[in-house]
Amino acid sequence: MKLSAQSQTLIESAIKEAISQFEGNDEQTIVTDIHILPKQDSGELCIFNDDDEELAKVIIEEWVDYNNEDFYQNTERILHATLNKMKEGGLFEHLTLLKPYSIVLVDEEKESITDLLLMDDETMLVNDELLKGLDEELDDFLKKLLEN
Repeated sequence: MKLSAQSQTLIESAIKEAISQFEGNDEQTIVTDIHILPKQDSGELCIFNDDDEELAKVIIEEWVDYNNEDFYQNTERILHATLNKMKEGGLFEHLTLLKPYSIVLVDEEKESITDLLLMDDETMLVNDELLKGLDEELDDFLKKLLEN
C-alpha cells in the first residue's frame, strides 16, 4: 500500500493533534496507552486515549478502496515508520505523559494488535529489523564455541 504525500501529512497531523493535548502542563498525566484505530471500510484513522475519548480523526482516501487482507500489516508498517520519524524529530520529548506509555495499533474491537512505539527511558522494543541475522550469528557463535 502506497500513501500519497497528502495522506502521510494527514496521519502526521492527526498524531500531532492527539498528542498536543498532553503538552504544556506542569502536571504529568497518567496515560498508559494511546490507541490508533485504522478503519479499512471507511478510511478513518481514529486516535483515542485510555478512556476511549477521541483525540483525533482523519480520513485516509487510500484505505477506503483497499481490499487486501494485509491491511493491518501495511498500516502497522506505515504508522511505525511515521511515529519513529516523529520521535527522532523530538515530537514526544516535552509531553507531560508519565513514562512508560505506548502508542498501540488496535482493531475494530479495540483489541491490541501491536505496540507501534514505546516511550520509556529504559526499554527498547525489539522488531524484525533488529533481529535480522541473529539466528546465523548465534549459530556461528555456538559452532565456534563447541569447536574449541
